[in-house]
Amino acid sequence: MKRLLSAILATLMILSLCACAGGGQSGGGLEEGTVVKMTVPSSPSWPYREDWKVWEYIEEGSGATLDIQTFPTTDASTKYSLIFADPETVPDVAVFTSNMAPLKYVRQGALIAFDDLLSEMPAYSAWLDGISEETYNGSVKTRKAADGKIYYTPVTGRDGATRMRCWMYREDIFEKHNLEVPTTFDELYEVLKELKALYPDSYPYVVRGNFDTFNVVGSSFDKWWQVEAYYDYDDEEWRWGATEDTMREVILFYKKLIDEKLMPSDFFTLNVTAWEELITTNRGFIMPHFTTRLDYFDPFVGDKIPDFKFTAFAPPVANPEKGAPLVMRSAVDPLGFSISNSGDDKRIANAAKLVDWFYTDEAYELMSWGKEGETYEVIDGKKQFITDDAGTGPSTLYGFQLGGTFTRLDPEAVLVTQTERTRESQELIVEQALPEVNPATYLDFTEEEQKVKTEIETACHMLTEELVLKMLLGQEPIDKLDELKATLEEMRVNELLDIYKTAYDRMK
Repeated sequence: MKRLLSAILATLMILSLCACAGGGQSGGGLEEGTVVKMTVPSSPSWPYREDWKVWEYIEEGSGATLDIQTFPTTDASTKYSLIFADPETVPDVAVFTSNMAPLKYVRQGALIAFDDLLSEMPAYSAWLDGISEETYNGSVKTRKAADGKIYYTPVTGRDGATRMRCWMYREDIFEKHNLEVPTTFDELYEVLKELKALYPDSYPYVVRGNFDTFNVVGSSFDKWWQVEAYYDYDDEEWRWGATEDTMREVILFYKKLIDEKLMPSDFFTLNVTAWEELITTNRGFIMPHFTTRLDYFDPFVGDKIPDFKFTAFAPPVANPEKGAPLVMRSAVDPLGFSISNSGDDKRIANAAKLVDWFYTDEAYELMSWGKEGETYEVIDGKKQFITDDAGTGPSTLYGFQLGGTFTRLDPEAVLVTQTERTRESQELIVEQALPEVNPATYLDFTEEEQKVKTEIETACHMLTEELVLKMLLGQEPIDKLDELKATLEEMRVNELLDIYKTAYDRMK
């Protein structure tokens, strides 16, 4: 296999480079002042600013003069449909904030595959040949379209920060009452009962949301298990989780928590405000959630609850025979950009050269840190971003780590932007994440596959959701799971899983 052979040669080159950098090629090739049109959706959290240093560094490093059109991320779907419908408004480079968004335009022929532009992309090619199998599986394979080609930049560096989850508990409450952190679901149940006795108005296990509530902790019951379509990497098999015995285990445990008021019965519809109120009034103490929640609540609590502190802990195991102390890895990094099919060979070549520059070591440094004395300083031998008096982060100040500004980031540059509490737990958070993402979250399908998939999956999802919720609330007996399995088979769930298998096998 060409990629494996070239990887052997690349290993010799990598030994002389910084391991975290990869790449090693000079790139670009753009003539100074070449205009490249770019669309950049503007996030409400980090509204686009023309004076961000990151744009200056991109132009300086690549030689391009950026002509940026921006619009709110909330309008992105509508805006892109209009932009790609009119040849006069097609950009050279389109920035997306979801790895699934470009696939629509791939089917329309509106984007160009990187595979067809490799002559203009030496740095990208060198990076691709030199990466590890782990990076390939996590960053490249997950970007493949139904035709097996790449239309959306593979990115690295934010792996430990992108939508990571962890189990967390109120450390101050546990210390106050001399409670043990649970390592099994039996221990979890017992400590929840103790907390309920101490705080009768509480729901000690405070979660909210749809089936992700179960998916996040699925590994505790069975390593790869999720409620609906998932891939078991160990057995190399696609499954629909609700048809398996694990679904019974999950329902029985969560029903027990609901019946004993150890968790909210309306968790599926619980809104954010009500959920936050439970947590910030000493009525919620344990939850598996995004790591950003570790200190999210601190400002809401203020001085009202002294020593308030959520801390990450190792996931408890529900089934010691099949389960693992792991948490679902939520998704691949959603940010990236694509090269548009403008119909102009020169514009396409220039767009490819700009994208290629992002895979160089020069871009790796500039897009991660910027320049010493301007955006970062070195303190005690370590780089630190220069902030203002309010401690504003580098994304807001300089535009770093946002869509359209990187393909490769130094993980240290990402880590220093995280809060102290998250950094303290970072090693545990990464270790407790499943090594692979459920491919169902990123697979692309042919038009015919998508049509059949949507038809079957919509019906299977509605039936699964309705019956599982009724069983949790005691409105249907658990034995209905046998009937659910038979009904799903009649509804062609196995044909649906075959579609997933075909798409996944094609992507390998």
